[in-house]
Amino acid sequence: MNSQPAAATSDTGREPGLQLSCGYGTDRGLRRELNEDSFIASDPVFAVADGMGGHEAGEIASGICVRTLAGMPQLATGERTATAAVVQQYLVSADERIRTATGSRAGTTLSGVVVVEQIGVPYWLVMNIGDSRTYRLSQGEFVQVSVDHSEVQELVDAGEITKEQAAVHPRRHVVTRALGTGDETEADYWLLPVEEGDRIMVCSDGLNAELTDDHMFRILSTVGHPQDAVDALIQAALRSGGRDNVTVIVVDARNVMNDAGTDTAPRPAVEDEDTLPRTEVRDSAAVDTEELPEVPGSAQPADAPDPADQASAGDAPDAVNENEDRHDGLK
Repeated sequence: MNSQPAAATSDTGREPGLQLSCGYGTDRGLRRELNEDSFIASDPVFAVADGMGGHEAGEIASGICVRTLAGMPQLATGERTATAAVVQQYLVSADERIRTATGSRAGTTLSGVVVVEQIGVPYWLVMNIGDSRTYRLSQGEFVQVSVDHSEVQELVDAGEITKEQAAVHPRRHVVTRALGTGDETEADYWLLPVEEGDRIMVCSDGLNAELTDDHMFRILSTVGHPQDAVDALIQAALRSGGRDNVTVIVVDARNVMNDAGTDTAPRPAVEDEDTLPRTEVRDSAAVDTEELPEVPGSAQPADAPDPADQASAGDAPDAVNENEDRHDGLK
């Protein structure tokens, strides 16, 4: 198989205090002709977009999404000043651009984190729309932070099926919220304090559809370097079938400091942690990611920012990847 590198690692620390290191990679998988995933991994934005629509349409949608996020001024200035309202403005812009480019016949999910600071204290601003996922490994506890926007998740929430049954349910590919298609484009947001030693993992569903949470936890808790963890996760997904595109970002947090000089950000009570509550899904149009009509390739909107023009401050390289394929070879 042809191989194109689509993985790298970087230390994204910009100044004394919070230091972030990340690894990232993407693979077409073993059964798909195209890689419709895109991602951005550049402090303070780490996100995965999983396109849907068939024959390049999903590739267009996810690419527009990450290029729009790459236009956030925080990437150029190195400031961690974004808010949920600011991020949502960029997602609305991405939604409009995708609709213009594809005629509302293709869309993309999006999940990830934006690192923000409030009164000198760093937080993970988790964002999610669709069924890509963001997980957090903190103090030995591995938790899925994002909540899928999918028919099977609604069935799980209603107690009609179990999480294990959802993994093999025939409607597991149907999402209830996405950018570029459907009526509901509002992302959910969570604000979590960054703890010393935190490890964030963002992935497309090509990973969690192949690996159980326990399997992902074992890799993330035993493989030290974030890039090594990314590579191990992708290889494990391929060995388990590789039925979809697989994209993974792992971000580690070290030297977490606040203005008081302590090494760990204060953690609010559990009931206060989800400070930006999930919006209930009401009457949202379901989108089957397996059955969207094909859309001919089309030019990107003229006002979409070019990721090549986006340069981060300091030594941290940008990682804005659109649909590159990678196969490391199963061992």
